[in-house]
Amino acid sequence: MQGYGTNVRGLGESRGLKDVAREHALLPLRIFLGVTFIYAGLDKLTDSAFFRASGPGSIGETMHAVRDSSAIPALVDLALKSPGAFGYAIAIGELAVGLGTFFGLWTRLAALGGALISLSLWLTVSWQVTPYYFGNDLAYLMAWLPLVLGGGAAFSVDALLASRRRRIR
Repeated sequence: MQGYGTNVRGLGESRGLKDVAREHALLPLRIFLGVTFIYAGLDKLTDSAFFRASGPGSIGETMHAVRDSSAIPALVDLALKSPGAFGYAIAIGELAVGLGTFFGLWTRLAALGGALISLSLWLTVSWQVTPYYFGNDLAYLMAWLPLVLGGGAAFSVDALLASRRRRIR
């Protein structure tokens, strides 16, 4: 039986430290990425200047600044058609990804969303950063991949729901 991501082998059987560590290996990454994306989404949603088409700290100004140096200028042009709506999409997307990741709800889907957000930011906003490893969006993209592959086994809503489904069968 499995509950909340913890393997229960049977009465009297103990698990080794390696088994526990392996099962919880992605938990620190999940917490970090979840909190970071929740914070990023809330930071944008509470900053009225961010959603403007122009001006200091606005999404429009940022997109204009990176347009010619991005890997995909057409993506930036799409954002510039409605900077405010694009800003809300990014902010709400970050918040949803962060909450899903932190709580382990649809973890793989949330992580895929986080990876796509990080990929789009890398190809647009931080593409011109040299050397490439100074740009944080690429590192975030790589950080999402273990969660896309492994999900949120330990201390997650996904594990709780899976445990309930197994008990019902």
